Amino acid sequence: METLTKNRIGGLHHITVLADDAKRNVEFYAGVLGLRLIKKTVNFDDPGVYHLYYGDQTGSPGTILTFFPYRGLPPGQRGIGQAVALSFSLPSSSLAFWEKRLKRLDIPFDKPVERFNRETVIGLEDTDGLKLELVFNESDKREGHAGTHIPAEHAIRGFFGTELWVSDYTSTAGLLTEVMEHRLIAEQNNRMRFAVENAPGKYVDVLVPPDTGWGKNGNGSIHHVAFRTPGKLTQNLIWEKLRSEGMHPTPVIDRQYFRSVYFREPGGILFEIATDDPGFLVDESAETLGQNLMLPPQHESRRQELEELLPKLDVDLSRYY
Repeated sequence: METLTKNRIGGLHHITVLADDAKRNVEFYAGVLGLRLIKKTVNFDDPGVYHLYYGDQTGSPGTILTFFPYRGLPPGQRGIGQAVALSFSLPSSSLAFWEKRLKRLDIPFDKPVERFNRETVIGLEDTDGLKLELVFNESDKREGHAGTHIPAEHAIRGFFGTELWVSDYTSTAGLLTEVMEHRLIAEQNNRMRFAVENAPGKYVDVLVPPDTGWGKNGNGSIHHVAFRTPGKLTQNLIWEKLRSEGMHPTPVIDRQYFRSVYFREPGGILFEIATDDPGFLVDESAETLGQNLMLPPQHESRRQELEELLPKLDVDLSRYY
């Protein structure tokens, strides 16, 4: 039974991205980065397209990266009104391992830079041009995903955070601090960091980049950022608060593995409040996560049609070992 905790929001739940080729997506995230494909389902609102979920061993909130791979989708454009980047958390001791690994796989990356005098950051892009960061730090107590071709001690721990580009810092900061229980914990140049707790998986960096136009959604752009809440009780409280602040949240939507409420923050970025429960083990065992096409009840009658329509994901990851 859910109990009401002090904090209704507990950091990041998942981040969802628009992509192009599904097979290439699996090769990069399961192959290059060593994330586990934990759920292979469809876009519930557009079931002719996959919804692919990656995460740790069981898809813990704060580790979940998801994709809608629309083949042939025009590329997006980074700019104001977008979440433009996501970052993964890794141990400081893994920096040399990942530099060597990315070089071996011919993945271009930026020189390491220091941020906030507490973390080392490597910037890179995925195969669709999404801006990624590997953040090496001493703060993450989560365990690395075991059972992959990357040694557990060097495996990605989950999200470190996300980066928002806005035109009006004050309005977005006001939402985060006054409604969503974040606080400003660090500031460096044009980067302001907010968090519900000073720990990886909970960071939201807000920037007001100069001389930058508005962003355009498309292939390689972040569709929305989801924040976690324990369950129905806390989600309802957040919904009421959002409505009272004029944020116009949607009704609660059942996404099979969590319940969702969507709204746009003042800068135009799509946010979601997603419940921790029921999780990804409601229709698969921990051992078989991501192996089969899982459909929600409303689309089960179309299984044969969808299995023929969706591209095969028979990906050989051996070259990434």
